[in-house]
Amino acid sequence: MKCLFYLAKAYSIPVVMPIVNILERNVDHSYRFYVSDRIKEVWPDSWRIDYQVNKLNEVIAYQPDFVICPGNYVDHRFPGYKVQIFHGVGVEKSSHFEIRDFFDLYLTSGPLVTDRFNHLAKKHGFFKVIETGWPKFDHIINYTRHYDLPDLQIDKDKKVMLYAPTFSRRMHSAADLLPILRKIIKDDEVWVIKFHELMDNKYLDELHELNKSSVIIATDNDITPYLYLADIMISDTSSVVYEFLALDKPVITYRTHKYEQKAINIFNPDELRPSIDILKSEPEIHLSQSKAFLNQVNPHLDGCISENIVSKLEKVLREGLQLKEKPWNLIRKFKVLYHYYFKKGYLE
Repeated sequence: MKCLFYLAKAYSIPVVMPIVNILERNVDHSYRFYVSDRIKEVWPDSWRIDYQVNKLNEVIAYQPDFVICPGNYVDHRFPGYKVQIFHGVGVEKSSHFEIRDFFDLYLTSGPLVTDRFNHLAKKHGFFKVIETGWPKFDHIINYTRHYDLPDLQIDKDKKVMLYAPTFSRRMHSAADLLPILRKIIKDDEVWVIKFHELMDNKYLDELHELNKSSVIIATDNDITPYLYLADIMISDTSSVVYEFLALDKPVITYRTHKYEQKAINIFNPDELRPSIDILKSEPEIHLSQSKAFLNQVNPHLDGCISENIVSKLEKVLREGLQLKEKPWNLIRKFKVLYHYYFKKGYLE
């Protein structure tokens, strides 16, 4: 079985890393990477550089059975089944369920997502749906088995708050919450702020005004180590909320757009400090409700999602997919071609 990973954003690396590891251990499988310039800049040490394929003719020569995409677009000219594994589990966002006419197979994270995609599959007929779980959860669950956590030089008696907002202008909390941070940080706290890769730079400028002794700005591509180091997460409608819940830790969301039961949801910046104080004294106060909803989004937390994905792809390769022909999708295909020929080959 040959797999080609189609990667644009740095945050896609930990999504596919567990699948790469499974394929690497199996001599019957091979894999390659078709990547953006951004991925080349942050190329993992454990990945072989000679496994990059950068041109259409190289992809055609490789003849992948599957093109695996943790993103919304793929080059329609590539051979093989196009597989959507998603860049997150942002089930609140309508874009998570948008059918862009590129993919043959959707690998879904859990019942809430699977049910909706099954309905869409019956409606459209040109793709199949298999529930496998989202592979980044393997990376999160197994992280400390493979990597050391960074030493942030934090006193053990201090609580670590992780603020990780989304980048979406319509959904992010940074504009409202950043101005109050300097007023609410307590002496027994350290705040780690991890912005999304696509966050507007003007919010980065505001961070420099914060007290550097109590605020750490995380610039790593992977948020996973900070999920382990933090005691409480503050976010909004970001998919990272579910990543933190997978570690049985409490979350505060600010004006989340849907599914308020996943965390303690607040609507006013003045509610943030009291909510943090509640969770510091009673960290499990909302966890049972949060975990119940996580089980709808992604119940597969055994660290074996990627093995399941490879197994399901093997079965698809053996049995094939009986699908209707995709729509012509001319506008999106033109965008793909435009980026290939004029924007260094990648539609992100």
